[in-house]
Order: sequence, then C-alpha cells, then structure tokens
Amino acid sequence: MTRILVTGGTGMIGRYLVEELINKGNRVKVASLDGKELCHKDAEYQFLDLRNFENCLEVCKDIDEVYHLAGVKGSPKMCREKPADFFVPTITFSINMMEAARRCKVKKYLYTSSVGVYQPAEIFNEDDVWKTFPSENDKFAGWAKRMGELQSEAYLKQYGDCFYGIVRPGNVYGRYDNFDSETGMVIPSLISRIFSGENPLKVWGNGREIRDFIHASDVASAMEFVMNNEIERPLNVSNGNPVRISDVVSLISKNFENADYLFTNAGDTGDSKRYMNTNLIKSYGWEPSIPLSEGIKDTIEWYKSEGYKGYQRYNAFKEKF
Repeated sequence: MTRILVTGGTGMIGRYLVEELINKGNRVKVASLDGKELCHKDAEYQFLDLRNFENCLEVCKDIDEVYHLAGVKGSPKMCREKPADFFVPTITFSINMMEAARRCKVKKYLYTSSVGVYQPAEIFNEDDVWKTFPSENDKFAGWAKRMGELQSEAYLKQYGDCFYGIVRPGNVYGRYDNFDSETGMVIPSLISRIFSGENPLKVWGNGREIRDFIHASDVASAMEFVMNNEIERPLNVSNGNPVRISDVVSLISKNFENADYLFTNAGDTGDSKRYMNTNLIKSYGWEPSIPLSEGIKDTIEWYKSEGYKGYQRYNAFKEKF
C-alpha cells in the first residue's frame, strides 16, 4: 500500500484526486488549512498551516509520494487587488513542502504549477516559459509558480534519489470550486450568480476572450498519470480546445432554461487569449475525457443539489478561524 500525501486535498482538484487514489487502494493523507466540511471519509486528515516548516516535516513523515496542490486561487480582479495574498503563501508552501519531502526521503513529488506562468501568446508551449515573463495580469502568482518550478528543477539536478514532476493545469472548473460571485473564476461565478437570481446576468468583457477549460477530474487523472510514468518534463494539462467566453456563457445559460445575459464590455477579464498546446502530454498517452458541455452540466447539477448548501456551510466554517 503506497502512502500518499495530498496537500490542498480538500480543494477542487484535490477532492477528485484523493477519491481516485483511495479507490486504487492507496493510503492517503490530506494536509489542508481548513475544509472539515469537505473531507473524504477514508482519508487521514491533518489541518495545519504549511507556511510553518515544522508542520511540513510532520505531514511528510513515513510518506512515499507527495502531490503538492496547496495554493491560492482567485479571479483576475482578486489577483490585481491582493497580489501579496497570492505571492507569499504560494512561494512559502512550495519551498517548505519540497524541502520537507526531501528530508523525509519521499520517493516521488509532483508540483502543481499554473497557466499563469505564461506570457500572452497565440498558444502556450511548454518550452517557451523561460524565454518570457508572465503576463502582467498574472505577474505575482505567475512568478511565484515559476519559483516552484525552478525549485523542482534544482532538486532534480542535485538530488537523484527522488522523482520530481511538474504539471501546468489550464483553466480548471468542476464540483467543489470557489463559487463566490466576486472572487471565483468565470464558470463557478456565473453559475452562482444565475442560481442566486441575477437577471439578466451581467458578464464582464465582450465574450470574445478565449480560454481553454479542463474539468478538475481530468486534471487529477493527468497528475496520477505523470506520477505513475515518472515524466520529468513540465507538462501542460488542459483540453487543448480553445473556446470563447460567449460560448461558455451560452452553455451555462442553457442549463438554467436559457437564462438571459449580456456583456458589459468592461471589468477585469485578464488576458484576451489563454490557450494551451497539449500535444506533449498526449504524446505520452494521456487524453482528457470530459467535454466542456458535459462538465458544465455536471457542475451545475451538483451545485443545485449539493454545492450551494455545502458552500454555505464551508464559508460558515471558515468564519470561525
């Protein structure tokens, strides 16, 4: 039985990953700052602050593999207004966890980077990252994620007794996302606002912005694939299918009996185009399995039946700390 640690395992991707790892017979420990309302019943949980190095050493004891998912996620508006809230924790989590894992002789370590490491371009290719700077819209979070990638590269070169992998997920969505109307990303934010009765739904921008969305369960699948195959190259993880925000809004609207919406031609929309080249990970044999229309439908159905109540409980829990 492999002993696996998932940091940030109560988050959106982490939930899918933990369930998959447990279903395959692994012993899974989850390290998270909070989230008691979102626990998997068969995992071991430790709720602690990974900015404290001693806590990182504690959770890494007797662990074979680490999936490092812990981080900070938010909208372009949040990135712009609270950059330190992204920059400092992201770097601190990364440095502490990777060093703690090394000292505890962990055999495999996966670092979760981000689409934010890229500069705006027609298409994001893995090998182009270090030829450019991150977008101004992702300056602080992007540089913080790049530092984690550099740490992985340095450890891989200096310490040969552990595998270090890097994945760069695209625009991730799914159950357990942040559905806050102000700080959430585009898909969960729009879902919660329509559900709350906003009519017509006001959408920032003009709808022509291009994104590449991937369901959180597919990201979890890709992470496990990279670890099992010990692929040491940084890999884009997304669908590789560009879609306009107007098409995304239309898909969401159809699941709410064609709710009305309009574009404001204003607001913090981030870069006009974020589209990943996914040929590299596909060349190793991995493919995403959930089309955008099915993923959005599943997310909305979950939110209507479970997510709204769970999200309210989760916010109430966080207010206590």
